[in-house]
Order: sequence, then structure tokens, then C-alpha cells
Amino acid sequence: MLLQSERYQREWRELEEEFQQLQETHKVYRQKLEELNNLQAACSSSIRKQKRKLKDLKYSLQRCKHKSSPEESDLIQQINTQIKDRQNIFFDMEAYLPKRNGFAYKDEYEKFKLYLTIILLLGAVACRFILHYRVTDEVFNFLLVWYYCTLTIRESILINNGSRIKGWWVSHHYVSTFLSGVMLTWPDGLMYQMFRNQFLAFSIFQSCVQFLQYYYQSGCLYRLCALGKRNHLDLTVEGFQSWMWRGLTFLLPFLFFGHFWQLYNAITLFELSRHTECKEWQVFVLALTFLLLFLGNFLTTLKVVHTKLQKNKDEMKKL
Repeated sequence: MLLQSERYQREWRELEEEFQQLQETHKVYRQKLEELNNLQAACSSSIRKQKRKLKDLKYSLQRCKHKSSPEESDLIQQINTQIKDRQNIFFDMEAYLPKRNGFAYKDEYEKFKLYLTIILLLGAVACRFILHYRVTDEVFNFLLVWYYCTLTIRESILINNGSRIKGWWVSHHYVSTFLSGVMLTWPDGLMYQMFRNQFLAFSIFQSCVQFLQYYYQSGCLYRLCALGKRNHLDLTVEGFQSWMWRGLTFLLPFLFFGHFWQLYNAITLFELSRHTECKEWQVFVLALTFLLLFLGNFLTTLKVVHTKLQKNKDEMKKL
């Protein structure tokens, strides 16, 4: 019994020593963690201040640009270029601050778009050539509504985490959600059957173009991120942006064809709304919605192309 008591005492002393060491280690850990949190807060605060000041400076330069001399215009252009580079650096800095889960969420978002694009393509093909039933059409339209609703929610989360998607390409999905919802509520009848095949053919083409866009944009974004020219949280989009100019201009004919198909859909629906048998409100509303999509997509893409061509022209003049 005496030997066992001594063994217990020895084990307790060893545990006590380990416990004291653990307390010291934990104390150091808490100090380091507090230092890390303070550094993260300081970095986040400094980045916010810098971004706010850069935004104000950029706005001031924009106001002065129209009244400046050629020398001042060149200086303003140089400063704007440096501001853009600085913003890219800030995005990379923020990637190491407490928002890193945004990368995994961005990957899930891109996978979701790819898988649903393939499913929608197969669904449109099936409805157009095999399943000529109103029930299957409703399932397809409901899937469209759910897809675009989910995209808008996920994009909002990613934008809050640093993804740079703005302007019309954000509104585009809200308008598409509304359009799909109206299609879902359109009752079966003569007007619906007269437009059904055209809409499904358009959906097939749109899914094919979206698949091409995802495939090539994702590769382009990967290269630009590796070169430090784009943010790691930037997303693929259904339209055309300035960073796609090199290597992705071959997509422009497909995009413009899709835009004018939306205009053709609007014209067809406007004509159907004037049909003597037309009694559904959905026909005219869908015509307006397709027209809005055409104007938004076409004018935004045209603006990007014009701005890029003008920029290239100005660079050639400098050379």
C-alpha cells in the first residue's frame, strides 16, 4: 500500500507540473490571440479608411477630368490606374482577414451555377423535343424560378464578402426571377402554345451560352487571379465585362445573338398580346420583361465594348 501511495503522489506531481506548464502556454496563447485580433482590427480599419479616401479621390478626379488640360488628363489617368491597382491589393489583403470562408462559398456558388445550367439545358431539350406536357413545363419553369432566386441570395452574400459584381449583372438575375415567375403562372392555352417552342429553343441556346461562358470565364479568372490582376472572390457572370476582353471576345457574337433573341421574344409577345384570343395578362408583362432584359444586356455589353475600344485607341495614340 505504501508503494502505491508513493506512485500516486508522483503521478500527481507530474500532472501538477504539466498543468502549470499548460497554464503558462494558455496565457501566452491568449496574449498572442489578443495581439492577432488587434492586428486584424487595425488592418481592417486601415483598409476601410484607405478605400474610403481612394473613393473620394477618384470621385474628385472624375469631376476635374472634363475641365483639365491634356497634361492634367494624363496625370489623372495615371492616378486612376494606380487607384485600381491599389484596390486589387486591398482585395488580396482582405482575403487573409476573417472572411476566408468566402472562398469555399464562392466555389460552391460556381459549382451550383454549372450543375444547374446543365440540368436546365437537359430540361429545356426534354420539354422541347420529348415531353409535350404542361406539367413538365411547369416543373421546368419552377426550376428556373428557384435557380435565379438562389443565385440572387448567394450573390448578395458573396458581394458582402468582397466579390466584385455590380450594376446591371446584379439586377439581371432579379429580372430573370420575375420573368420565370410570370412564365410559371401563365395558364395553358392558345397563346401559351404559340410561344412555348420559341421560349424553350431560347432556353436551350441560353443554357449553351452560359455553359461556354462559365467554362472560359473560370479559366480566365484563374489566370488573372494568379497574376494578381483580379480578386480571388470575383465571379463568372452571364454577360461581358472589361476583364474578359483578352481571350474571350469570341463570345461576343453569341452574346449579341442572345440579346437580339430576347428582343425577338419581346416582339413576338407584343404581337400575341394584340391577338383577338389573348386574354392573359402574362403575355404583355412578359413582352415588357424581355424588352427590359434586351435593353439592359445589349446596352451594358455595348458600353463595355465601346469603353474598351476607346481605351485601346487612346493607348495606340500614346505610342
